Parts: sequence; structure tokens; C-alpha cells
Amino acid sequence: MQAGLGASSLDDVLRSVFGFGSFRANQEAVCRAVVGGADALLVMPTGAGKSLCYQLPAVARGGTALVVSPLIALMEDQVAKLESLGLAVGRIHSGLDRAVSRQACVDYLAGTLQFLFIAPERLRVPGFPELLAKRKPSLIAIDEAHCISQWGHDFRPDYRMLGQYLPALRPAPVIALTATATPAVQRDIVAQLGMAQAQKFIHGFRRENLAIEVAEVAMPLRLEMVCELLSRREMRPAIVYAPSRKRAEELALRLREVCPAAAYHAGMAAEMRDEVHREFQAGRLECVVATIAFGMGIDKADVRTVIHVALPATVEGYYQEIGRAGRDGAMSRAILMHSYADQRQHEFFLTRDYPPADSLERVYRALTVEAQPMDEIRARVEMEEEDFSRAMEKLYIHGGAEVDFGDNARRGSDGWKKPYARQTEYRREQIGLVQRYVDGHECRMAALVMHFGDGADGRVRCGVCDFCNPTGTLATPMRPMTRGEEHTLRGILDALRNSTGKSLSRLASELGGGITRKDLDVYLAALARAELLVVEDAEWVKDGETILFRKASLTEQGERVEPGDDLEILMPGGSSGAATQTKLKVPGSNQQTTSQRAGNQRGGKVARSGSSKDSRSAAQAVELSASGLELEKALKEWRGEVAKRLRIPAFMVLHDRTLRGIAEAAPRNLAALGAVAGMGPAKTDKYGEEILAVCRG
Repeated sequence: MQAGLGASSLDDVLRSVFGFGSFRANQEAVCRAVVGGADALLVMPTGAGKSLCYQLPAVARGGTALVVSPLIALMEDQVAKLESLGLAVGRIHSGLDRAVSRQACVDYLAGTLQFLFIAPERLRVPGFPELLAKRKPSLIAIDEAHCISQWGHDFRPDYRMLGQYLPALRPAPVIALTATATPAVQRDIVAQLGMAQAQKFIHGFRRENLAIEVAEVAMPLRLEMVCELLSRREMRPAIVYAPSRKRAEELALRLREVCPAAAYHAGMAAEMRDEVHREFQAGRLECVVATIAFGMGIDKADVRTVIHVALPATVEGYYQEIGRAGRDGAMSRAILMHSYADQRQHEFFLTRDYPPADSLERVYRALTVEAQPMDEIRARVEMEEEDFSRAMEKLYIHGGAEVDFGDNARRGSDGWKKPYARQTEYRREQIGLVQRYVDGHECRMAALVMHFGDGADGRVRCGVCDFCNPTGTLATPMRPMTRGEEHTLRGILDALRNSTGKSLSRLASELGGGITRKDLDVYLAALARAELLVVEDAEWVKDGETILFRKASLTEQGERVEPGDDLEILMPGGSSGAATQTKLKVPGSNQQTTSQRAGNQRGGKVARSGSSKDSRSAAQAVELSASGLELEKALKEWRGEVAKRLRIPAFMVLHDRTLRGIAEAAPRNLAALGAVAGMGPAKTDKYGEEILAVCRG
């Protein structure tokens, strides 16, 4: 450690090693704290320069910095950048030849590395934590630290276990870095990593150059709207986030008629994903249509537009994704399309991923103090394989079941119900927060800043979003109010006058005239944009229970409006915005017809039927050929070895259903493997090459 490193020396390292003439905002204080040996939690938006905050202290302190990174693509991107600066870097992950990983260990012990990058699951490998402890690192950096928290939007169980390995690697300071952590997640990260004295640096969530739009658009219209928006040269380069691999492929195919475009998802071979990444970085591709697998570690400064064609799962994930636009400081745009169908789809996924507690109770009661094969337990409870696997996984995570490497299970603690209920409710709240955000009657950027705990900055309007600057929108054009709408708007002002505010349900009731809650939201948003009222959260206590609700109240300006005053209020659904809207006739949120709402609801039902028990049962009923049965057996043997190596239950590696799907498909490349149900991006990155080796064998 270089305890005496002064201001000029730190600046020298910044210039001579990293080539920067000065620090960006908030970087220097973090670097000085970590160089001095302090633990730190850094929450800083994408593109604000988080990486330097561990890289510069690592070089300044000397020795080897250990960097834990959750995705191979992210790791490789950071390794390549550091190597281009002439630094000695090693990395260990499942996508490398074992000889490369062994050499990285040798170099680490020899002290010739300045950085060693590892995947979190590597610490589960017997003997590896002890190897690291033989020559303690000078600094420990944990990137994407929100993955540690069960309250985070991208929770990873392997990350949750990191805290137990850190004491043996001390006294190295630990810096945890993330672009997205709410106050609850921040507290959880610090607790899980044992960083009680950590200095916290929570900075810079406001993006002055990002104009956010939220538009209610029926699903069938979204593809053409995206094409129309991106046909404008100034809107590119662009990233379009799609909810599924299939949707990403469809959008990319259609977009190729407009500009050079490609899909990016975990079902593609690694070399194909790498090529898309390189072509986009080089500017030869102008648009990437991606699932959430794309983005971590992406450092393309001139992305002009980020479009979401479906409702994101969390506000944190949404913020991180739109943060990839405008990192060069030039004005950029983020457009989010949503409708009722998105909400129904999220509700379906929540029910699927977090089964009712009574389903878990059935499985828990079937467990005994003696370990039994899980197949026998499932047969006893007469439950679908997929439902049983999910129930067992939740019981295992929350302590209700103990499972060994051979998938034999026995009863665990009976205290699993409360933590499972808390986790389920938290996920439900995440969906609700996203819905509240899109339905919000406030500045889009201010709402995001407030979400991350910056109350002071969260009261400042951005001036460029669809709320602050409605005439500048592209996805939702605005028009002057009609005479009938003016009558309703004045009625709302009159109903709120000389009051401390009213709940939205009471306000709708007082207005009468058949106004729906949805229509009321549109009117309230228009009045809020005109700064005549505010809509905010409130609560009251009844019989000891706190009840949350939303209320509307007039601003000082709203109180001063007289019956004869002119009102200049804009409503959604006109032709003053982008030409794309005139051509597509995309309705505003208050213009959605009954038939469109029905279509959206049908869209939600279609999405649900695609994942029904009938389709699952059909997939399970497929009989494997002799060679398929042999491959399934080999895959189970491989899974058992991995489970033993990582000290986790076999079903946490891959479920039986996924193994059967692989045995049926007998994939020969990562693209074919990624197409198997259950092989998401994390599984493909972590185990893909090993699985293919078994299939080829």
C-alpha cells in the first residue's frame, strides 16, 4: 500500500497510466478513500466512470487487485481495456481453457499480475479461496454489487455468498460498485459484505442530456413505431430492448429495412454475440435489438436512442439500460412503450416464479428428517416437475430444505415462510413501482433520482422529458384540449380548490359523469404538466393499519386560476409531434378504444397460454431415443460433478427438465444450446462449453 501517495502522485497515475488529464465529477474522493485503505460503496450511474474508481487505486496501491465480475462479456471488456493500457491482467471463468485458468493462478501466486478477474462461482471451487489467501490481494473490487442483494433487480445467489470469503482475504480494502442500488439495496450490500465502516459515495443519478418519454402503445403497433422512429438518422445509433429472444429476432429483421441492425440474445453463439458487439462498437451496425443480456460493460459513447418495447421488470434495471444513451454528453432520447398487456404478462411471470406458499407447504410436509431422492418426493406430492422444481428451489434458498449434491433432500427449518413471503411481496412491489413510474404525474428524471434516495435533487425538474416538455415528444404527440376536455379540467380544479388535497378515488367519485380512473389519470397528468396540481403518495392509519393512497392537490398557481382565465393545456393524441404518429395513428393514453383494450387483454392471455401446463406437459411427454437417454445419463453425471465441485445441489446447476431438453436437442453449438428452455444467459455463459463437450462426447 502506498499510504503516502499525495495529490500530485494520484494525478500522475491518472495521466501516465490511464491517459486522463483530470478526474470526472466525484471520482477523486472515492479513489483517495480506497487508496488510503478504506472500504467503500460506490453507487454511480452507467457511464459516469465507476471502473476508474477501483482501477486507479489498484495501480496506486501496488500488488494484485482481485475483481469479482458477474458476466463473462463484462469481464472480457474490462480485461481488454486494461491490457491495452499495458497492465498485467489475468482472468478465470468457465469460458476459458483450463490451461489459461491454471496459468492465471500461477501468475497470481508469483505476484506478476496487477489485476485478477474472477467469476463469483469460482470461490465455490474447493481450494480456490485458500489459494487466493496464500498471497492476499491488495484490493478487492466487487462489480455490479447489486447482484448481492436479495432486494436487488438482478439477484445472484453466488454473489450472496461473497461475504463469507472476504475475511480470509483481508486486510485488503473492499470497494463494491453498482449503477443501480436503492437505499434498501445499499444497506443490504454493506451488511452482506461485512463493510460496517464503509464510506458511501452515492452520486450523479441525474442525466441532463437524456429526454425520457413514456408512451402507451398497443403491442401490434410497436414494431412499426420503432421502425418509423429509427428511420430518422439523428436517432441512431440505437439500442432496442425486447422482452424475449423471439421478439428481438422479429424486430431486428424488420429494422434491417431501415438501417444496419442485428439481434443480440443469449440463444446466439458466443462468437456471434461478440461479432454483433464489435460491429456495433465500430459503427457498422446502427441498431442492436437485444434482450437484457446486452448492455453490461458496453461502452459506446454515441448511442442516441434507447427504446423499450415492453415494460421493464424493475425501475433499477430500466435506469441502467437507458443510461447507455448519451454517454458522450450530447442530447439523447429514451422511449418506453407499454400497455395493459405488459402488466398482465409481469403478473403471470411473478406467479410462475414465486408459487403460492401452500404449494411450498405441500412439498415441505413431504420432506422428512432422512434424506430422500427428490424424484420420490415429487411422486408422493403428485406435482408437475416444473412446479416441484421451483418449490424445492425456493425452499432450499429460504432454509426449508437441505439438498445434497446427489439431489437427495430432507426437511430444513420451519422458518422459511416469512422470508419467502417478504421476497415475494418485494418482487410484487417492484412491478408496482414500474407501473407507478409509467403512470406518474411528475418529471421522469426527477422520479428516477428520487427512487435512488437523492431527495434534494429529486425535486428538480429536468426540463426535457415528456412531462416537462410535452411539445418535444416523438412517441406521444400533443394537441390543444377540446372544449369538452377544458370543462372537465376546470371541474377538477374546482373540486380541489380550498382543500388540502383529495384521494384520487374520492376525486373521481365527486366528479361523476362516468369519468373512469384511467381517464382521470390523463387529466391529472395534463394539469400536473401545466404545474397547476401535484399528485403524491399519502397514508392514513385505520385500526392500527397504515393505508397508502395517492392524492391530488393544487399548486399555488392552480389555486389562482379563475373561471375566466385562459388555460393552455396540452392533451395526448394529436398530430403536433413526430410524423410517425400521424402515419401510425397511435392513440394517446386517453384515446385507447374498447377494442384496443380488449386486444391488449387478449395479448396478455396469449402470452400466458404459451407457458401453460399443457405445453409443459407436452414437452415432458416427449420420449427420448436410445442415444437421447444415453446423453441424458451423461449430462446427469456431469451435473453431479459440477454440483460437488461448487458445493451446491444438482438442481441448482440445471433442472431435470432442462437436461431432458438438451438430451433431446443434442446441440452442437451455443446457439442451439441457448435455444433449449431453461438455458438463460447466465447458464449458457457458465456451463455452455462444458455441456457441449458432453454432447459431442
